[in-house]
Amino acid sequence: MLKTLLAHKFRFVAVLLFVLSFALIRVYEYKLFYDPFLDYFKRDFNALPLPVYNSFQLFISLLFRYGLNMALSLGLIFTLFKDVEMVKFASFLYGFFFLVLIVSFYSIIYFYGEHNNLMLFYTRRFLIQPIFILLFIPAFYYQKLHK
Repeated sequence: MLKTLLAHKFRFVAVLLFVLSFALIRVYEYKLFYDPFLDYFKRDFNALPLPVYNSFQLFISLLFRYGLNMALSLGLIFTLFKDVEMVKFASFLYGFFFLVLIVSFYSIIYFYGEHNNLMLFYTRRFLIQPIFILLFIPAFYYQKLHK
């Protein structure tokens, strides 16, 4: 196993850097992104009204954060699998899921307001956290095994 790690030390270091980058995004989220929902969801949000927010600024911030997570995820996928087709497919999925999630996010705010905070919480979670990479890596690994 040690021989394998030493043979792939660049890939190992690159994977560690990608994971560290995900952590740094999380650590500096208050400084990097406009998101009044960060504090809102850390408190008892079921008893509170929705925070005041600038819709356009929130959209740009969510797009920027999702884009950063997507770029790091695609880099991680390429580093692990060395397959451009997987990266193209994953980027298509990321784009599709962003459209579905951002429309869902604003629809929940518009139609439900503070009456369905849990659905808003989880939709936003998929937008701001790199959850899809946790699904894509095992799926692509399984696909690569069965080729």
